[in-house]
Amino acid sequence: MRDLLIISIVVLGALMALRRPWIGVMLWTWVSLMNPHRYAFGFAYSAPVAALAAGCTLLGLLMTSQRDYPFKGGATIWLVLFMAWITLSWRFGLDPEGDQPQWDKVMKIYLMILVALALLRTKLHIFALVTTCVVSLALLGIKGGLFTIAHGGSYRVWGPPGSFVADNNEFALALVMTIPLLRFLQLQLPWPWARHAMTAVMALCAASALGSHSRGGLLAIVAMSLFLWWRGRSRLLGGMVLVACAAMLLAIMPDIWSERMSTISTYEEDRSALGRISAWWTAWHIAQHYPFGVGFNASREELFALYSPTPELGTPVAHSIYFQVLGHHGFVGLFLFLGIWAATWWSASRVRKEAAGLPQCKWCADLASMCQVALVGYAVGGAFLSLAYFDLPYNMMIMVVLTRVWIRSQVREHEGADARQRSPLPPLAVAAEAR
Repeated sequence: MRDLLIISIVVLGALMALRRPWIGVMLWTWVSLMNPHRYAFGFAYSAPVAALAAGCTLLGLLMTSQRDYPFKGGATIWLVLFMAWITLSWRFGLDPEGDQPQWDKVMKIYLMILVALALLRTKLHIFALVTTCVVSLALLGIKGGLFTIAHGGSYRVWGPPGSFVADNNEFALALVMTIPLLRFLQLQLPWPWARHAMTAVMALCAASALGSHSRGGLLAIVAMSLFLWWRGRSRLLGGMVLVACAAMLLAIMPDIWSERMSTISTYEEDRSALGRISAWWTAWHIAQHYPFGVGFNASREELFALYSPTPELGTPVAHSIYFQVLGHHGFVGLFLFLGIWAATWWSASRVRKEAAGLPQCKWCADLASMCQVALVGYAVGGAFLSLAYFDLPYNMMIMVVLTRVWIRSQVREHEGADARQRSPLPPLAVAAEAR
């Protein structure tokens, strides 16, 4: 029954995408983030649902007249440059044939990001994307949060099998980034009961992130929470709520969780942490010797034998978005990767500034602010986790870019209306003068 339900939703969404391809973007986002087919037990588990969603969306893109130029902001240009560079890195890497599956996977993600930028335009589209991202991960967060509370945090929470966030560490960071988007939706709700329900969902997502026993996730949620409090409308009330939620969540966590988190300050005694540091040094040395990087796999025994300060620790992965990109694609790749997020942050800041004084654009400022909060969590948690190619931060880039395009259209309309009101000429004369 579960298999039939999942396949029915995917097939229906794919058919709708042929006429309304923006729906296909939502279907792709849902499948990519939640991986619902991985929770099935039959034929749906290995069904090519992502390929079906992408294929029908691309066909719909070709057939529709309601498509736009995808290069709408500086972050998009940085993304395209990054795509070109990692392609060079892959082709000139150590094992282009062996790395091709990963290159294919990453390029499909980035292609669909560009497709989304070409198809999504309206406020409805932006809200639909935010809601799809939130629902895809918040449902898993609710499930994991209830599991954590029911078992007193004694067992780890894991992400969807076979996904980017299958590991407990990556799943924790995904939930941390989801909480600010939940807060954005909460700010748009007019009903008190719905806002309270959203607070409960955010608390359960936080409980699930803590229940993953991820040290990187803990650092991410602390950084995100502090920045969320700073951006809050009422810092006193927000601080009280955050402290109360933190106290309740920490009270249910067992001693084994506290012991694991305490190793953050004693990393030099933890073999796992030392292995990550060794991988970071290896990535640094690789980038110095390989200008194009080595491709999509820097965790090679021969590289660690040459460049690791402690090769006896084995060949662990970088567990850092920064050193992951540095080892894969060199200093240029890291520069372009950071450029994407710097441009996204700058665009969000511009949205917050341009929304001031326009009541109809208040939601734009809320979304831009919460995307920045989520990016703080990604920047801090990502320093200890390998999620450089994960869909969610790129979806937030889409939200920011599209919101800025939307708000600029509103500003132009507002300025045009002001000009018509100030002008003593009749409307036709104003239009003629403008031409």
